[in-house]
Amino acid sequence: MAKKGGNTAEAVTEIVKPIIERLGLSLWDVRFVKEGAEYYLRVFIDSENGITIEDCENVSRAIDEPLDIADPISQSYCLEVSSPGVERELRTDDHFAAFLGSPVLIKLIRPLEGWGKEFSAVLDDADRGSITVSKDGDSMKINKKDTVWVKLDDFNM
Repeated sequence: MAKKGGNTAEAVTEIVKPIIERLGLSLWDVRFVKEGAEYYLRVFIDSENGITIEDCENVSRAIDEPLDIADPISQSYCLEVSSPGVERELRTDDHFAAFLGSPVLIKLIRPLEGWGKEFSAVLDDADRGSITVSKDGDSMKINKKDTVWVKLDDFNM
């Protein structure tokens, strides 16, 4: 069962991260989502050498039993293990720190005057609550809570 007052993704992260690291990979993200009537536990793994289907299969097999034993999720769910992809979403402080200076795609909840609702920019700085980006010589500080997502812009890397 999930910890009371805790977050399901955090509980799963505690269980799977050391297992994934023992396999020589890193954990990028964990998401527990409901789509329609189904629940999905999505575990995103990464490696400097890229991720293969075999990596995904190995991680899936390695974490399946420990998740069943710990039982951090009360609902039935489908386990999916994959790469975060080239246009990976930046969600944690570590993600933002690792990609300072990189081109990013940003989608905002509301458009910013002169910038729009979706745009490409360079990630200049990040802290717990905001990011600073630049494009065409202009710089803008944006609250993370005002973003729908921030992804790497693989076309401009």
